[in-house]
Amino acid sequence: MTKILITGGCGYIGSHTAIELLSNPEIEVISVDNLINSSAQTADRVGQIAGRNMKNYQVDVCDKEALSEVFEENPGIEGVIHFAALKAVGESVEQPLRYYQNNLLSLINILDCCEKYEVKNFIFSSSCTVYGEIDQLPVTEQTPTKEAASPYGNTKLVGERIIKDFIAISENVNAIALRYFNPVGAHDSGLNGEDPINKPNNLVPVITRTASGMIPQLTVFGGDYATRDGSCVRDYIHVVDIAEAHVKALEYLMEGKNEDRYEYINLGSGNGVTVLEAIQAFEKVAGLELNYVVGDRRPGDVGAIYSDSSLAKEKLGWEARRGIEEMMASAWKWQMNLNEGVAV
Repeated sequence: MTKILITGGCGYIGSHTAIELLSNPEIEVISVDNLINSSAQTADRVGQIAGRNMKNYQVDVCDKEALSEVFEENPGIEGVIHFAALKAVGESVEQPLRYYQNNLLSLINILDCCEKYEVKNFIFSSSCTVYGEIDQLPVTEQTPTKEAASPYGNTKLVGERIIKDFIAISENVNAIALRYFNPVGAHDSGLNGEDPINKPNNLVPVITRTASGMIPQLTVFGGDYATRDGSCVRDYIHVVDIAEAHVKALEYLMEGKNEDRYEYINLGSGNGVTVLEAIQAFEKVAGLELNYVVGDRRPGDVGAIYSDSSLAKEKLGWEARRGIEEMMASAWKWQMNLNEGVAV
């Protein structure tokens, strides 16, 4: 069995990636997650969907000793996918030190364990936020990274630099940073999706909770951007597409296809969709109208960003396959299952 460790395996993207990995009977999935913004029940959902379980440890990656014990108990780990991080842009502006401490210390600890326990393959969950304010669209890997617009974005930018410097002296590890854009949607089964314990900061769970009456009104942050309808433009991408990309990136490294020991690749659909267009897509598939208002801009947000992901297709054989309406339909199916107690 090939052992793969996922940090943040009970999180939104981590759990969907675990499901994709577990579809291969030759892969054993080990998860570490401190559950500060996720639930242990997610591990049960992963097992229900995949037909077999991942091994889950309630461990904070910032706790070096506890993390090392996981590696000691599971010798021979061949790959690590590092998702575990705080990720709310607005919250990072309000709590910068918390974000720097959590996101960077966890990365340093997991890299140290990779070197110590001779893990050869490392996938880093990065973000398009490393590009900052964009002068020219679409974004390619040759687009220069700039000062990030938020502390969260800066943790990803600094994190990539940490990985680059680490790989330069590492004897064992090869790495890929996947710079993805805006993951949304849920598993096709409707049994797993985004369900943050804390206040949701991403658009789609706010949309579905507003539609369910859990949130009285949705606020669109900014209506005066230089876009076709004044709202922010984002590159929304289905979470299952993102999960499949992580599996392909891991295979790419394990098969020795990488040209350099550290590479970075964009993951996006290549289509810019405004926040208002995303709301309209949801209203269409759900057959209802959302209660929303257009408010002030949110600190840390960029006006428009979307990707050219041709390098992902060239190197990984990957491209986004699911459109915005399919993303919204799957998210709504997940929310309705939550509401009805079908998913817990």
